[in-house]
Amino acid sequence: MALRSGWLQPTGQTRVATRLTAHGATTPVNPLASRSGILPGSNDGKYRVGGLSLSGSGPMSATVYAGRAVVQGTNAQGAYPVTLDADTVLTFGDGDPLNPRVDLVVLRVYDDESDNSTRSEPALEIVKGAPKAQPSAPDAPALSLPLFSVRVEKSASAGTGGIAWAGGAVTDLRTTLVGVGGILPVYQNAGVPGSYPGQYQDNDNAHYLQRWDGNGWVAYPKEIGGIAPGGTISTGGYTGQFRENNGVLQRWNGNSWANYQPPVEVETTSSGVTPLANWTVVSFSARRSRGLATVLVTVTRNGAQVNAESAGNIADEPLCTLPAGWRPAFDYEASACDGFGSGGAYISAGGQINLRTWSSNGALVAGRNIRISATYVL
Repeated sequence: MALRSGWLQPTGQTRVATRLTAHGATTPVNPLASRSGILPGSNDGKYRVGGLSLSGSGPMSATVYAGRAVVQGTNAQGAYPVTLDADTVLTFGDGDPLNPRVDLVVLRVYDDESDNSTRSEPALEIVKGAPKAQPSAPDAPALSLPLFSVRVEKSASAGTGGIAWAGGAVTDLRTTLVGVGGILPVYQNAGVPGSYPGQYQDNDNAHYLQRWDGNGWVAYPKEIGGIAPGGTISTGGYTGQFRENNGVLQRWNGNSWANYQPPVEVETTSSGVTPLANWTVVSFSARRSRGLATVLVTVTRNGAQVNAESAGNIADEPLCTLPAGWRPAFDYEASACDGFGSGGAYISAGGQINLRTWSSNGALVAGRNIRISATYVL
């Protein structure tokens, strides 16, 4: 195994080690620190993360494959670029005779200047867990990047069949990072907050590009930023990579380039309507998408009866006020009905709904539900 570092060790840092660890990949978490994580990409472009993967290679052994990573220390320590340039076999201890345990595979950095370990090097290690009836993975050591957890059943050994490599014993804990400004391919870190408004990630689980707006990840359909220019690549480097192709945004799905279809965002609500005098809000439901909203409000009369003239005229009757964000862009005429009569309602740009007409010689009777429905531009 040649596990190389790039942080100017006291001795032994060669030009080859410096070149192999010139990652240029630091996704910030604050002005002085980066995420820890694995650089994305695979040999065939079909997988988000191929580096530092693990597979069973014997009853009690596994191979960790070559790859590159960054391990972040404290703000004062900085980020440590690390490269494993050859596949490496790890051997796990036999299982406890009474209980199972969960071991942790980590990429660990020793830095004598900070930890007084008398070592200044990276290491690929197994942190052995405690045997328990319901075992859990041990805590990762300081200055380390968890890669996988491995469940070792009780009495597991080479003679008893070893670890269930194909039976769910391994849990992938790797996460990704990219250089500042690059689109992060999400890999088990979809919920990690962004570092700055305008940062992007490709959420493969939700199948869309997202932008950090300072408070959360928002689906972002616009065709800008972090995208390979037209004619520069013919095969994607990893699932979730984007390119421009003759004016069309395309996403690499692991096998081919597919034209990118942005998601249609739909929002719904059922609260926020304010009743006005002599009326009670019974229910409210609304749906909006791409600037168009449909609302249905049900109110009931709790005041004196209002009678309509033979022509259907009534004095404007204020019913309720819609919540902010769900009001029409300009004044709008809507329909109303209670099952006995019907009429016209007026929705102002300020969100107030007034009933303006009713059925000839009809009445607004206490206890009857009136439903107002409308579809309009926000």
